[in-house]
Amino acid sequence: MTELTDLGVRALRDGIRGGEFSAREVADAYTDQVSRAKELNAFLVETPDHALAAAKAADDARAKGDTLAPLAGVPLGIKDLFCTKGVEATAGSHILEGFKPPYESSVSQRLWDAGAGMLGKLNMDQFAMGSSNETSAFGNVKSPWRRSDGGNAVLTPGGSSGGSSAAVAARLCPAATGTDTGGSIRQPASFTGISGIKPTYGRCSRWGVIAFASSLDQAGAMARDVTDCAILLEQMAGFDPKDATSLDAPVPNWEAGLSSDLKGKRIGVPKEYRMDGMPAEIEALWQQGIDWVKDAGAEVLEVSLPHTKYALPAYYIIAPAEASSNLARYDGVRYGQRDLPDGANLQEMYAATRDHGFGDEVKRRVIIGTYVLSAGFYDAYYTQAQKVRTLIARDFDMAWQDCDLLLTPTAPSAAFGLGEKSDDPIAMYLNDVFTVPSSLAGLPAMSVPGGLDKQGLPLGLQVIGKAMDEQGVLNAGLALEERAGFRARPEAWW
Repeated sequence: MTELTDLGVRALRDGIRGGEFSAREVADAYTDQVSRAKELNAFLVETPDHALAAAKAADDARAKGDTLAPLAGVPLGIKDLFCTKGVEATAGSHILEGFKPPYESSVSQRLWDAGAGMLGKLNMDQFAMGSSNETSAFGNVKSPWRRSDGGNAVLTPGGSSGGSSAAVAARLCPAATGTDTGGSIRQPASFTGISGIKPTYGRCSRWGVIAFASSLDQAGAMARDVTDCAILLEQMAGFDPKDATSLDAPVPNWEAGLSSDLKGKRIGVPKEYRMDGMPAEIEALWQQGIDWVKDAGAEVLEVSLPHTKYALPAYYIIAPAEASSNLARYDGVRYGQRDLPDGANLQEMYAATRDHGFGDEVKRRVIIGTYVLSAGFYDAYYTQAQKVRTLIARDFDMAWQDCDLLLTPTAPSAAFGLGEKSDDPIAMYLNDVFTVPSSLAGLPAMSVPGGLDKQGLPLGLQVIGKAMDEQGVLNAGLALEERAGFRARPEAWW
């Protein structure tokens, strides 16, 4: 019999419904996996009781002959950016250490309503600020992958959703929630050989998700294949009156609509994404992806997104500016960490709390954000960046006149070693060069594994779609997945 932890969301859901195994057996198998994988540091909090309670509810419902909920008995990992009632939510930061929300985020509540259980809270870059999961206050997440040359260098699982990507790739959970502000679902998915989708901005509620950059943050699904992403996202998405940016639109049945037939579809290849110094392996994978979508029936054409080169600079003005505003609430007065030196006044308490509670990368972005919002610099930086954002969105609108989807690499490299780029923020920021433009435009985008590099590490391909066209993105992702035939998985060393 196949190990239960080798099964994904669809197989677990169908197996529980069909009586091939019980939800309790699934929960036990996964909680055991989690408990034996401490070395990866993927989980900050383990919640076996939550997973077992959901399993019991699923098994009881089946025994009574009741209709099972869509995700009945399926255990999931939850990124620690989502508030979970009564369970610690830290956003990977000391400043929220010990904070147990008295409420549930809308996305996680939807998952519990669909019958899913929670295996625990997943480690992440502090306040989702990072591309390597090295900024967490609770230690680095280690990728389950190792280079094939026999080296023992510990690799990054990507970021900020590095705990999610590592846990899914290592079979610690069948799927996990992630959030994507500038690539934080797609880049870690690429680095660990899994699939991950960022939906259209507003598809998933931000209520109860600890904020980084409010006009960019979007929850999404991370799983081992495209179908599982569709199943999970379908339960996560939906209108929420508690979120002013939530889209009041019906959620399609994305799983039922899956088709790898791309006949009649036009897929654009942005010429500006062919950057100087791009590794030959990334170029070769991209060409392979082009051949695969042609084989699926699509027409491929070159398109232009002329303002692409301004996307990263604009993003690293807008996102820190919004972070500066959002993180001002962490002052040590109402909740979370409080540092009160002897004889300190209010301002000194604020300063001490933030100095000890925030990590270096968070401080860096808050300082940048405060600077670009300050008098005399607001128009020179923040206003200009917003204008550039409009131009980038317009570039995509123009491209959609000629094509239905875009195909690009997900990241400019495979996973790198922990510590290799941590001293160079600019080099780290360049990891997001292919993912940031679609985030600025609020478009759905997905990474699927396309192959391995010469060191045996995963490389991903990215599909970008029109606003609200998650179905098109998922279908193109499925076409790539079927043709790539990616079956590689990390060998357990942890």
